[in-house]
Amino acid sequence: MSDVVIDLVNDSETDDIIMIDDQPETSDPKQDLRPTEYLEEENSETNEMLDVEFVEISNQTLAEEKKNSGNDEYKAKRYDSALRFYSEAINISPETAAYYGNRSACHMMLGDYRSALNDVKTAIAIDEKYAKGYIRMAKCSLMLGDVIGTDQAIRKFLSLDPSNTSLRDEIVNLKQLRDLNEKATACYDKRDYRTCLYHCDNALKIAPGSIPNKLLKAECLALLERFGEAGDIAITIMQSHSTNADAIYVRGLTLYYSDNLEKGLLHFERALMMDPDHKKAKAMRLKAKQLKETKESGNELFKTGKYRKALEVYTEALALDQQNKDINSKLYYNRALVNSKLGNLRDAISDCSSALTLNEKYMKALLQRAKLYYNMENFEDAVKDYEKALKNDRTMEIRNLLKDAKLQLKKSKRKDYYKILGVNKQASDDEIKKAYRKRALVHHPDRHANASEDEKKEQERKFKELGEAYTVLSDPVKKSRYDNGQDLEEMSQGADIDAQQIYRQFFPSDFGYGGFPGGGSCGNSSNFTFHFG
Repeated sequence: MSDVVIDLVNDSETDDIIMIDDQPETSDPKQDLRPTEYLEEENSETNEMLDVEFVEISNQTLAEEKKNSGNDEYKAKRYDSALRFYSEAINISPETAAYYGNRSACHMMLGDYRSALNDVKTAIAIDEKYAKGYIRMAKCSLMLGDVIGTDQAIRKFLSLDPSNTSLRDEIVNLKQLRDLNEKATACYDKRDYRTCLYHCDNALKIAPGSIPNKLLKAECLALLERFGEAGDIAITIMQSHSTNADAIYVRGLTLYYSDNLEKGLLHFERALMMDPDHKKAKAMRLKAKQLKETKESGNELFKTGKYRKALEVYTEALALDQQNKDINSKLYYNRALVNSKLGNLRDAISDCSSALTLNEKYMKALLQRAKLYYNMENFEDAVKDYEKALKNDRTMEIRNLLKDAKLQLKKSKRKDYYKILGVNKQASDDEIKKAYRKRALVHHPDRHANASEDEKKEQERKFKELGEAYTVLSDPVKKSRYDNGQDLEEMSQGADIDAQQIYRQFFPSDFGYGGFPGGGSCGNSSNFTFHFG
């Protein structure tokens, strides 16, 4: 602000103050005040006129004193105090252009460029040839980002003093500001909000009081999901310009995109009250209204059990505004619930994942996806989701869910003895025995003596597993431990099991050598054993 010019008026600047009469007194003072022919007409009317003249001179002197005090405070950088003195001088002598000029400079130092511009306009209205006034008008207009006003002030000043270079920097900055404004607009039109923001910041270095540039910056911040910064700018402008439709619109954007749909809608409607032709507010009001109504319709359909129709409506809502991540994350979650009800578990998981992509801290979506993974017996992913959930919410409920998922994961990685025998978990002892007898006959190695080596190995493996499964599930204690997820090695304590011995319990030796009914040798198969692993 060092380039701001201030009128520090002294008594020699007769164009800035009203001079008092400082001529030497004569023997007849009255002769100096009026023509000689009126000397004899000393009446009450004449005395009254003289009193008025002396009062006017006294007021102007007082105004000059106030102005000088203001100048002293200005030099000491006590601008608030200087402002008060200049205002007092203006109240005493409201037709002195320089007083307004000085107060304008003070407003500029305080960053109040709008008040500074108003003062300098008043000064120029009083004295249209007040050159310093046009300098300040150019500076104020540039600070406010008023390209046209700055250009007009520069032209007027140069018309009064063509060779004066006082506004050389302003001429350069005006050109740069025009260029930055054009670039910012072009980037905004291409939806390149990040680059637009860059140009806005550079423009605000030249024109820090430019409300249009501040609001364009705030809008870009909102569209870049920096809602806090955007909201701060919009609210600050609304506090001093409560009817600014653009500021109200931008504040509406920050609310709308921060999952406050109804308040956002109210701000768009208010912006249209201030400016019925505000295109952006009109478009956003329509979008917000449609999104609100569609979302509420989907919720109502879900509550009444009309899941297929709800699925359609939520899908329609998701297509309305892909930019609104907070609301869309909830729509994906709601659609996941619908897909779950319809048995579309994979689609439900996909919807939960989409919701979490938009909002990684969305606990409901995370827990729902974990539950879906669990139901699909994808325990590994269920455990991962429950572990993430527990980091954010260390409740006993989530702890228990994680503990159960880990147990199921542990159990899923073991051999499924029920599946090996072909029975369910509620099978009785007789059903387990019958299942073993049936499958042991199918997989006994002697039955596959003429098979390839690979096939022999495969059948031998299955025969061993049958013996292992029967050993565990036929023993109530081991079966209970197995069902509770206890490690197999802990259960068996490393004991080996003879598969042929188990087999012979069902098929006595008179069924043939090696235990295969109808005779025949099983070769070395009668000698193998196995242990839990």
